[in-house]
Amino acid sequence: MTMIVINIHEAKAKLSEYLDAVAKGERVLICKRNQPVAELRAVEQKRTEPRKIGGVTGIVIPPSFFDPMPDEFLDAIESGPVYPESRSTPSRVAEAPARYGVRERANRVTTKDSKTKKLTKKMPRQR
Repeated sequence: MTMIVINIHEAKAKLSEYLDAVAKGERVLICKRNQPVAELRAVEQKRTEPRKIGGVTGIVIPPSFFDPMPDEFLDAIESGPVYPESRSTPSRVAEAPARYGVRERANRVTTKDSKTKKLTKKMPRQR
């Protein structure tokens, strides 16, 4: 399988050709200013025939599988508690409520850089 690398302009001009190439099993990488932004690849087709039941061969179920379970085994299962009691005591850990940066948010101001906006910390006053 090969990968074709093209720019957006070429992809718009020859989209049908690249779709045919993708249908044959190739991948097409679309770039914007030589930086990859998208990839064209084939979509997996749905199954046309039902899946075979079983799938694994060689599994043999012995006739004893269908015998009833012994009474001792059933009594042990049915006589026990539904939810067994735990032996350890649960721990109750108190956690401090989350503050989510309340103090930091109050001290920040936005300043405009020449091209982008940045968050900077406000400096404390000198006394």
